[in-house]
Amino acid sequence: MLLNPPLAPMEARSVDEIPTGEGWQYEPKWDGFRCIAFRDGEQINLQSKAGQPLARYFPDIVHAIARLPAPQFVLDGELVVPVSGALSFDELQLRLHPAASRVQTLAKAHPAMYVVFDLLGESERSYLKQSLRERRQLLEKFARLNFRSAKALRLSPATTDHRTASDWFKRAGGDLDGIVVKRLDAAYASGERTAAVKVKQIRTADCVVGGFRYGRGTRLVGSLLLGLYGDDGLLHHVGFTSSFTKSERRELTKKFEALKKAPGFTGNAPGGPSRWSTDRTGEWEPVAPKIVVEIAYDHFTGGRFRHGTRFLRWRPDKAPRQCAMDQVEQREGKSLALLHR
Repeated sequence: MLLNPPLAPMEARSVDEIPTGEGWQYEPKWDGFRCIAFRDGEQINLQSKAGQPLARYFPDIVHAIARLPAPQFVLDGELVVPVSGALSFDELQLRLHPAASRVQTLAKAHPAMYVVFDLLGESERSYLKQSLRERRQLLEKFARLNFRSAKALRLSPATTDHRTASDWFKRAGGDLDGIVVKRLDAAYASGERTAAVKVKQIRTADCVVGGFRYGRGTRLVGSLLLGLYGDDGLLHHVGFTSSFTKSERRELTKKFEALKKAPGFTGNAPGGPSRWSTDRTGEWEPVAPKIVVEIAYDHFTGGRFRHGTRFLRWRPDKAPRQCAMDQVEQREGKSLALLHR
């Protein structure tokens, strides 16, 4: 094969509205784990967005790929787990378990599905330099020849019609995480955000936990301190999240006390009292920057979230270094457009 793992997936920057005009392809943004699948005969690799191997956690998908007629290919898509007619991110996260027996049990109870939206190569041919328009045609042909009897592999829909994309966007918040919009004439921009944008119903960002504060009068975690990497390569403190129950705080305390390690943030660090929290002390505990969380926020100005954020979920599939400032800088000072509510 000309393409081998790890291969950085093409990414998308956040925008507030679905782009209009010619030259765009619209796709649903599925609520799952990004995955690039490599097959070279009997050798099959599943790679996460962070470049980590996923095959051991999704043996059902490996088995499905092994049964396809095509002997060599590289696909880009999203791993999802359907449960009772809807996609379950919780069940998806459970797959990341160290015990193979547990993974097999989960796979049998709720088989995963691989939703494919790009074809990056076949046999000895790489398609990275070909336009999306050409790659989509090749992918649709590939799907017709290979996916017919493969229930676990599905072709993700795509359209050039803005009205159809808007209809998809109305469904965002359930199985769909939003809309991804790609330039039809663009090559596959591995590791870049130059050829695609994404639109979500809420503003979200993936952040690194660089430290925590204990709650007032207690030794339980009160808030997690969030960081993003800047162009200088340093981890900068950008805010906090504290939307946890008491029982969750006990678990968080065990988790993050075990990760205590200076300096936590290598760039801008948490400060002391501020105009928003006059009784806030400067005391905080640094942790090793290993944990990634997805949060929702309402505004980002002056290099930080203006208010506290809302915790959405853990992101074990994403590497800390992928949590860059450009996620929020592209949207700084703009209002989120909730289209077609």
